[in-house]
Amino acid sequence: MPGRREVLKFAAASLTLLVSRVGAGATAAISILAVRVWPARDYTRVTLEHDQAIKYSHMLVKDPQRLVLDLEGVEFNSVLQMLPSKVIDADPYIKLIRAGRNKPGVVRVVIELKGEVKPQVFSLQPIGEYGHRLVLDLYPLEPIDPLMALLEKSGESPLKAESALDGHAKAAERPAEKPAEKPEIARLVTIVLDPGHGGEDPGAIGRGGSHEKNVTLSVARRLKEKIDATPNMRSVLTRDGDYFIPLHQRVQKARRVQADLFVSVHADAFIKSTARGSSVFVLSETGASSSAARWLANKENSADLVGGVNIGVKDPYLARTLLDLSQTATINDSLKLGKHVLGELGRINTLHKGQVEQAGFAVLKAPDIPSILIETAFISNPEEEARLNDEAYQDRMAEAILKGLRRYFAKNPPLAKSKLARLD
Repeated sequence: MPGRREVLKFAAASLTLLVSRVGAGATAAISILAVRVWPARDYTRVTLEHDQAIKYSHMLVKDPQRLVLDLEGVEFNSVLQMLPSKVIDADPYIKLIRAGRNKPGVVRVVIELKGEVKPQVFSLQPIGEYGHRLVLDLYPLEPIDPLMALLEKSGESPLKAESALDGHAKAAERPAEKPAEKPEIARLVTIVLDPGHGGEDPGAIGRGGSHEKNVTLSVARRLKEKIDATPNMRSVLTRDGDYFIPLHQRVQKARRVQADLFVSVHADAFIKSTARGSSVFVLSETGASSSAARWLANKENSADLVGGVNIGVKDPYLARTLLDLSQTATINDSLKLGKHVLGELGRINTLHKGQVEQAGFAVLKAPDIPSILIETAFISNPEEEARLNDEAYQDRMAEAILKGLRRYFAKNPPLAKSKLARLD
């Protein structure tokens, strides 16, 4: 007969085998790693980051208005318990977010709404620093019209604004007869300023912890103040807060307000901290002007992957953009604009390249709006990172860009608009 020691060894081995079989057949609960809420006037985004792919369902409930989200196999942890603290009073669309166990194996998240919304719910695969993400975008039933918002802010009526544009048809010819360097603008022009990245997409991160999205917004806000204080000029920000705007929506906003120019503001980064200087880029219909320009365009175009775009929403606009017959003329105007801005940037900072470069940036693809992308400096360079965070330097950067814009208009006076805005 086996001894006591042998019996104990056999029992331990059997128990280990039993435990391993049970463990192998069980599915580990999914953990919610983080919840982020990005409120904005255009829409509010809620992002749930988790460690595994997730099964979910959602429904809208009325009286009162709620968006209900059921998550299968999710552990009810401290992150979910803290949901109510994620919402601010100023959020345009959300009153409260709460969660609880709905039934065995299911966690229910309830978003109490301030009114009716049109939700988009979609999942994102892991990328960069992020794991799996479940995204809830809450849009108003009637999309915010950037043109009407602009007119309301300026106190204009659409009819008055269109009449003013028609009335300046002849005046637009007069600056051509005056000295080219005198920055006079004969009619009201609209410039769309696009602070790069935002929300889920921080952009480049400096060694000191600076986020590109914050620097670009700060510079763009300063530039907006200067433009709006200039006679016959006004500006519109594609975003005026820390939230993500897909690349095609930035272009669409510029077209909706019938922008005369589109200026995208960024802060460059490279693997070597010694890289430095300012750059200006425009669209290329063919290849990039350098391998560095191609690399940068690919990096900037990946913002949609990091920021999170619902691929279920088709946008035919960008697909047909480069087929527009006006594209070549627009690129030529963009090059002229870029040269003036680059020249002014060279007065306050080293230039990374002495000429305007070209590549296939998605955000520059408006076929009828001269568009440039400015890399203000290298946030990956510790010295330039410090300057980019300096308010006085940001102001000088904004002033240099404005001077470049005015020099462009002095030599290329804006033509009269035949209608107030394109609504396609």
